[in-house]
Amino acid sequence: MIAKQPVLIIDDDEAIQEFVKMALKNEGYAVATASDGAIALDTLQTIEPFLILLDMFMPNMDGPTFIEAFRRMPLPPVPIIMLTAANLHSDLPPGLAVDGILEKPFNLDDLLALVENFAPQ
Repeated sequence: MIAKQPVLIIDDDEAIQEFVKMALKNEGYAVATASDGAIALDTLQTIEPFLILLDMFMPNMDGPTFIEAFRRMPLPPVPIIMLTAANLHSDLPPGLAVDGILEKPFNLDDLLALVENFAPQ
């Protein structure tokens, strides 16, 4: 069964955002998008995603700042997968509270498997 709740994609790279959106829609998922963390926080006032796919580095509000603000919101917990081209050993902040990391460039099958793992049954 495909989830009725959307996946929220937060990425400032329009090509990646569109690629992930189309791939997930082709699998039957609902999708919402935001180009930075601040827009995503506004979007979360009107949707309840079952999963957030979050870019690490974005203008206006980056991934770690979004996570901090999101975790303070009075919303049910939502798993967050970090999509990043960062060097995983030196660029990620210590103690980053995410449920998974997918390195860019990523394999579409890996992305779809991650989303399926978190999809409500």
